[in-house]
Amino acid sequence: MTLFSVDNLTHDYGAVQALTDVTLEVPDGAIGLVGANGAGKSTLIKILLGLLTPTSGEVEVLGENVRTHVREARARVGYMPEGDCLPVDQSASDFVAYAAELAGVPAKAARRRASESLALVGLGEERFRYLKDFSTGMFQRVKLAQAIVHDPKVVFLDEPTAGLDPEGREQMLDLVNRLADYDISVIFSTHILSDIERTCEWVVLLDNGRVKRNGPLDRLGSHGVVQLELIDDPQSTAEILRGRGLTVTVDGFRMSIPSADGVTTLIRDAFAETGTGIRSMTETQVTLEEAFFAVGPDLPPPVPT
Repeated sequence: MTLFSVDNLTHDYGAVQALTDVTLEVPDGAIGLVGANGAGKSTLIKILLGLLTPTSGEVEVLGENVRTHVREARARVGYMPEGDCLPVDQSASDFVAYAAELAGVPAKAARRRASESLALVGLGEERFRYLKDFSTGMFQRVKLAQAIVHDPKVVFLDEPTAGLDPEGREQMLDLVNRLADYDISVIFSTHILSDIERTCEWVVLLDNGRVKRNGPLDRLGSHGVVQLELIDDPQSTAEILRGRGLTVTVDGFRMSIPSADGVTTLIRDAFAETGTGIRSMTETQVTLEEAFFAVGPDLPPPVPT
């Protein structure tokens, strides 16, 4: 199922253009929305939630057109905002129950769901305390509880680990991972790439309002270089590989080829044709951070077949 899709989405704040011609289709599951501060992450989230009307372009969330059916879309989503937005003169239990009622849950069921949601995020007896007495970590847990109290299909998490100490961050990431057990998809917005590697299956990387990467995490973070040390002259094999669309760098008896799906099969077949001997072949792996800072706006192209 498609979680959300946008087509030629552009949004500006006067002279400042936050998003430029963004086109995406993202499946359900755990989605990481990554970029530096000012990359357009929060703007994209607010558009997907129907809180902002884009300058141009089309937006769908869970199959609902956000421009024309914003209520239907909002009824199926939860939102954990980045900023401190909780009413400090209420208890956690009262506030989360109120959030459930706002989402259409009857009052009695709202109380029950509030208790269940707060227990899920690790707030038991603490749920009866006033929010003004809560630590930053407890605040973040309450924000997560109110985002899931009405059993949404997808929850938007905007910088959920902001301000947390290392232990609090680990606990929050564990909670995010647990949402899959309740069939809740996640859109996790952050500038901390390691948090995405811990929790997400699919990644959208934004840079200055444009899509820099979009795809499965294992694809984004696994494209390194295949390095070969050869026994014989590599030139004839290199020409065959170049003719099949690969970029080949030769340095003496060493050969380097950017890694991609199917590349090792092409290398094997080319060496079988020429009979060139291979002393060793290794493939380096890159992190999501290295993929993000790599030169070029797109993923490596598919390997020709």
